[in-house]
Amino acid sequence: MSIRIYNTLRGKKEPFVPIEPGRVKLYVCGPTVYDSCHIGHARSVVVFDVIVRYLRSQNYKVTYIRNFTDVDDKIIDRANQLGIDCKELAEKYINEFHEDMGALHVERPDVEPRATEHIDQIVMVIKILIDKGLAYRVDGDVYFSVELFEGYGKLSGRKLEDMEAGARVDVDERKHNPFDFALWKSSKPGEPFWESPWGKGRPGWHIECSAMSYEHLGARFDIHGGGKDLIFPHHENEIAQSHGAFGEGFAKYWVHNGFVNINQEKMSKSRGNFTMIKDVLKICHPEAMRLFLLSNHYRSPIDFSDKSMDEATIGLDKMYALLQRIDESFEDHTNGASDSRCWQRFCEAMNDDFNTAKGIGVIFETIRNTNRLMDDISGDISPENKEKIFSAYTDILKSGSVLGILTKSPDTYFNKKKSESLESKSIDSEKIEKMIQQRADARKAKDWAKADRVRDELDKMGIALEDRSDGTIWNIKD
Repeated sequence: MSIRIYNTLRGKKEPFVPIEPGRVKLYVCGPTVYDSCHIGHARSVVVFDVIVRYLRSQNYKVTYIRNFTDVDDKIIDRANQLGIDCKELAEKYINEFHEDMGALHVERPDVEPRATEHIDQIVMVIKILIDKGLAYRVDGDVYFSVELFEGYGKLSGRKLEDMEAGARVDVDERKHNPFDFALWKSSKPGEPFWESPWGKGRPGWHIECSAMSYEHLGARFDIHGGGKDLIFPHHENEIAQSHGAFGEGFAKYWVHNGFVNINQEKMSKSRGNFTMIKDVLKICHPEAMRLFLLSNHYRSPIDFSDKSMDEATIGLDKMYALLQRIDESFEDHTNGASDSRCWQRFCEAMNDDFNTAKGIGVIFETIRNTNRLMDDISGDISPENKEKIFSAYTDILKSGSVLGILTKSPDTYFNKKKSESLESKSIDSEKIEKMIQQRADARKAKDWAKADRVRDELDKMGIALEDRSDGTIWNIKD
């Protein structure tokens, strides 16, 4: 089954056919670096991280570009508020972005271009648009004339004549049309600037991505991605600029991820209900965070809540628990061939517009079936059952690699979790081990009453015991 992608430009799923066989060129709009990243940013970055991982798992050679907008009105305003240089502010939040995404096991793109490093390319594209009559100067500013681009609105489905002036743009009497947008902005006192044929100034937001994608991927590439909030006006304006400058082509497929809601309300800074990545990671395992972000289809909204994070944590525990059980039961399980239905069905889910929610469901079904198989096994294990268990182990790890989870050994994962729980609950592990030994001694002496008392005391302390043939293990109750 070939990959099918929902193309926002066409409003439907389409077979994925790269422009160059075996090679994929992908550009994703990155953050405007004026503040810390919230979980809405994390969703977009993790979604496209998984898309790239999956394409590479299918033997595509992927060139992945994700930019930084490091000059913008928001950056200038924030830098002025803090009394620091715009470059210093941008550098601070680029570093913080890398820390957050590194903690979430996000792989770096092949290139992370910055707008300020591409001023020459931006000026070049603006010159082409002016020469073609698609852009015009007003004093030291340059605007794109939307009325002269016939296809304007084809991505968002908006018709220019139906739009109301001032609904999404600032009204400027100097413009030919209220929806004409800035390609170059003349500098104001105290703002960063660069020299240009139109005087000192800086680029508009939209032209940055057209110039950077052209520089690193050419006039035509396979996938352009970003959040749904970028469809209009940002991506609509990118299409107008890039088609206007370089002719038909640009991105073949447009992929947009849905929003993150907070307790069923749209997350926004104006409502004050946004949650920073670094704050979530203080209380949540990064792989549980990834599992949550991938638990709905990427085009659908997803609701962030304590309950949803608890469910993601429980799900991650189940994955690691099966891997640990297999580790403890078999010595040669890592040599299992990847020929079970798990990987095949996981790929079928991902081929259907990168349906991670369905793919995660396949993993959990495999976990349930494998646990049942191991529960039913007694005595000698048939080669057939061993093969099923070993291939499940291999396929779960292989699928996890695409999702960016299951990166630790099960023992490392559970030991760290236990250590953190002990610390947060001020539990003395040595005391617990002594009490477990007291219970074992009591049971050996057939003093069942004392053994039960010790278990009850541990239960009140929040400690769960599991008696096994090779001894008793303990865990902290959730």
